[in-house]
Amino acid sequence: QVQFVESGGGLVQPGGSLRLSCAASGSIFSLYDMGWYRQAPGEQRELVATITSDGIKIYVGNVKGRFTISRDNAKNTVYLQMNSLRPEDTAVYYCNRVRPIGPWGRGTQVTVSS
Repeated sequence: QVQFVESGGGLVQPGGSLRLSCAASGSIFSLYDMGWYRQAPGEQRELVATITSDGIKIYVGNVKGRFTISRDNAKNTVYLQMNSLRPEDTAVYYCNRVRPIGPWGRGTQVTVSS
């Protein structure tokens, strides 16, 4: 059974940076396209960024130019570098495969506030 464990969240001021990590286990990580998702209070979970098995990256919405997704297949880990953070980036961040979606982890809370 595939599992994802997210880490690296926290409280940061507007304009600050965070680097999220997601450790995957239970499947052949390198074969799958991976994504970062987020869910703000009262909102549906949304896709933030994806990276294919061979490293092609796609960003969704207003994170373009601010967030960078990357992966280390040797460590079964996917990262999300978040710069120029805004209050509207406040959410619980999750990683998962793009398809098929696996079980959701607990996520990591990112709070952007002064």
